[in-house]
Amino acid sequence: MDNEARYSLIGGVVLVLGILLAASLVWLMDGSEKNDYQNYSIYFRHQSMDGLDANSAVKLRGVKIGVVSDYGFVAGSDEAVRVNVKLNASTPIHIDSRAFIKRNVVTGIATVEISSPQANSPLLTEVLPSERYPVIAEGSSDLDKVTTDLSKMAESGAQLLDKMNLLLSDNNRASVTKTLDNLQQLSTQLVVHKQALNNTIQSFEDAAIAIKSTANNVDTATADLDGQLRTLTQKASATLDQATASMADIQQQSVIISKQLQTLTNTANYQLKQVGRDVREGSAALTATSQRYANPRELLFSTGKTETAPGESK
Repeated sequence: MDNEARYSLIGGVVLVLGILLAASLVWLMDGSEKNDYQNYSIYFRHQSMDGLDANSAVKLRGVKIGVVSDYGFVAGSDEAVRVNVKLNASTPIHIDSRAFIKRNVVTGIATVEISSPQANSPLLTEVLPSERYPVIAEGSSDLDKVTTDLSKMAESGAQLLDKMNLLLSDNNRASVTKTLDNLQQLSTQLVVHKQALNNTIQSFEDAAIAIKSTANNVDTATADLDGQLRTLTQKASATLDQATASMADIQQQSVIISKQLQTLTNTANYQLKQVGRDVREGSAALTATSQRYANPRELLFSTGKTETAPGESK
């Protein structure tokens, strides 16, 4: 009984230690995973997931940086396949990084390829409110671009074939045949009237030469007319200069004559004033003399005293 109790105790201790060891390992592994990996989500709307499975590789420039953890459909107005990936925490994922499906042509195994076009852009760390992880935008691979270009080329080729079929319809073929016949008839007429065409071309050349000669003559006449106009302008300018000088001389002579007339007018006024005074004095003397001879008695019996005439001293 004591041995069984001892064995039970030892077994319990070993079991507890095993449980603690397992919990420690899980805790350590979970912490290591959290520290060494970063989760992202990718929504693929235009690419096929054929060949992609859980644990498929995720590569950046050909280097494996993580694995696909899980994927599934997302229903809604814009259906897509959401792929969650687990990448190395040291891998730089930028906001302009793009993810696309790269498929091996031989094996058909698909991987997720991530491109980083701008190395200096900010890192992708923002988590949208409706998301669990940061979302890497969907891109397109070179193969998809080639496929798209081939599809466009095929579509363009089909359109070209349709147009060729339309061009080669019965009506168009008849029209083309008629056009060829008309061209043949036109060629025949051109051969027949070859000399007339040559004469016409020669006439055009002669006319061009005549027009060129006329243009040269017009240029010469224009040059002569320009020379005559310059000569006439020079003569007119000289005539205007002479007329200006003559007007200046006439103005100067007019000033001199005006001054002489002013002087003559002043002299005539002075002389007229002198003559008027002499006439007044002579009139006064005649008046006095006539008064004396008007009384003969006084003239005969006067005492010899004479009165002075106006202007004479007594």
